[in-house]
Amino acid sequence: MLLQETVMNSTFQLVPLVVLLPLLGILLNWLFGKRLGEKGIGSIASLAAGGSFVVSVMLALALLQNPEGARVPLFTWISIGTFDLSWAFRVDTLAVTMMLVVSGVSTLIHIYSIGYMHEDVRHKGDPNRFRRFFIFLNLFVAAMMILVSADNFLMLFVGWEGVGLCSYLLIGFWFEKGAGGLGNAKAAKKAFTVNRIGDFGLLIAIFLIFWNFGTLNFSEVFAMVPAVAEGQPGLLLAITLFMLLGVTGKSAQIPLYVWLPDAMAGPTPVSALIHAATMVTAGVYLMVRSQVMYMAVPAAQEVVAWVGALTALFAGLIALGQFDIKKVLAYSTISQLGFMVAAVGLGAEVAAMFHLTTHAFFKALLFLSAGSVILGMEHGLEAGHHGAHGSNHDDPQDMRNMGAIRKKMPVTFVVYLIGALALAGIAPFAGFFSKDEILVAANQGNTAIFIILVAAAFLTAFYMGRQVLMVFFGDARTDAAKHAKESSLLVTMPLMILALLSVLGGALNLPGVHTFEHWLEETLIITHPAEFIVPIAVGSLAVALVAILLAYLVYGRKPLADAKAADPLAKPLGVIFRWMNQKFLVDELYQAVVIGPYHKLADFFANPIDQGLIDGVVNGLGSLTNSFAGVLRKLQTGFTRTYALSIFAGLILILVYILTRI
Repeated sequence: MLLQETVMNSTFQLVPLVVLLPLLGILLNWLFGKRLGEKGIGSIASLAAGGSFVVSVMLALALLQNPEGARVPLFTWISIGTFDLSWAFRVDTLAVTMMLVVSGVSTLIHIYSIGYMHEDVRHKGDPNRFRRFFIFLNLFVAAMMILVSADNFLMLFVGWEGVGLCSYLLIGFWFEKGAGGLGNAKAAKKAFTVNRIGDFGLLIAIFLIFWNFGTLNFSEVFAMVPAVAEGQPGLLLAITLFMLLGVTGKSAQIPLYVWLPDAMAGPTPVSALIHAATMVTAGVYLMVRSQVMYMAVPAAQEVVAWVGALTALFAGLIALGQFDIKKVLAYSTISQLGFMVAAVGLGAEVAAMFHLTTHAFFKALLFLSAGSVILGMEHGLEAGHHGAHGSNHDDPQDMRNMGAIRKKMPVTFVVYLIGALALAGIAPFAGFFSKDEILVAANQGNTAIFIILVAAAFLTAFYMGRQVLMVFFGDARTDAAKHAKESSLLVTMPLMILALLSVLGGALNLPGVHTFEHWLEETLIITHPAEFIVPIAVGSLAVALVAILLAYLVYGRKPLADAKAADPLAKPLGVIFRWMNQKFLVDELYQAVVIGPYHKLADFFANPIDQGLIDGVVNGLGSLTNSFAGVLRKLQTGFTRTYALSIFAGLILILVYILTRI
């Protein structure tokens, strides 16, 4: 719909603050952070993110009075001929939903990070990086707020690239750590490179929109879509598919999901920020914002639905074979994003946004709780209660090194269990309601996709049951687990709030009330009204409960005896489990098919072509010039009489030439 140019509610004029406040936090910490200490730095960064959340709440309240929303221009950005593009903010129910999720969850992550990074920078041996971390964290929030508040595709792309830059900075925050002293740096590079491929797709889509629509403003573009769909359906198909390529990069879908598990190299709060509240949700938001374009191209919707469904299943299989506590959650994120992308392809944008919102709650909870577990394990390691230095028993993220953590960290256990139940889709937790709406849409739209998503839901409940049992139950399998201790209140308090949201989040769109759907219908076209179909709801709950029961039978009745014990699934599944553990060798396939040949091609251009031919020509010209200069240098004797004689000889030659021409 076309938004009003004139702002009816003065509160809407506050929208630039959602970006400016995090930027102010960056400035203050950059200028004064060294004098303020860790508490001051963390407080400023948290208040900046919290201020953005308060403004978002005020915008939401203003939308209740003026649901039509508003367009708030800040300044003219690009003006060339008839093309005019303003740096303008879009205030509608979709944008404000994203603002609330991003700023709200990010604020809790900021508060958590004060306690977590206090420990982490000391464990890693560089307390001076504390300030840098919070500057990067505020920058991440500012970039994401630009993305979700943009009123045009180009402004959205600025935020899109901004979160890409921040992910690079934060994934590689401990760039000198990791395998061989380069592991984390390589992970950051991988994330940056893979996302550039996706960004190429989004850029092509934006170029096609500009060339054929003559504008990049959302309202103007979407208003012209019906006419373009009638006259140039192939154009819209190209735009939406190139846009999907961008989504597969940013929201980690097949085939560009490979960067997201490696993003675990960053500190745990970064994992929560990327996976729950910011970067990975950008692609889903882009497609929901471009709903009108996808609705006009059913073929594109079909492709989107299949990409999402297959990603959900494939990532769930890989998660089942992982031992790193954060990588299980990373592949879980890829899988849950697949649910959201599939929902968009099925035309159930409200269900996608509902699951995006609840997922932000319980996935942030799980990542931050995993960080609390890791802190507890690191305390055990630092106390010297571990085996030989450098053994796999030193890894505080390997679930095989844990066990019985619930006894040492009871608060972390309870909140982790709540997050796991929400992710598994157990009623009455938030994930049950949001996942159910996607399954209903799939059942009505595509039976094959419905079956795939049910299988993915089964895997989700099973690997979360496996993780909870391996981490918190059984006996402690290492000395580090035996001596783990509960995290500070600064760490656990945000976990309690997120746990509460994970319990109550389903109330946003309860059956029969559908508050969230009515909120979004001011912005989106509701093609699949939310329904609560009892057989599907009961069936999905039964699938999740059966999966958890199977997880208990496999991992609960006979827990791992020690850290060296083989996974109970390794023997019965055999090579299949090894493939899951090795991520189906997708990274190796990329290495063989893409990266290896690319490096060989780069070496060819670097050596025979660049350093051989091109450098040879350039260096040869330089040598020739140098030799010629050596000859001419002999004419520069430094004696005035020689120069006078040369001038005189020159004049004689000129006169002789003139006389011979007469």
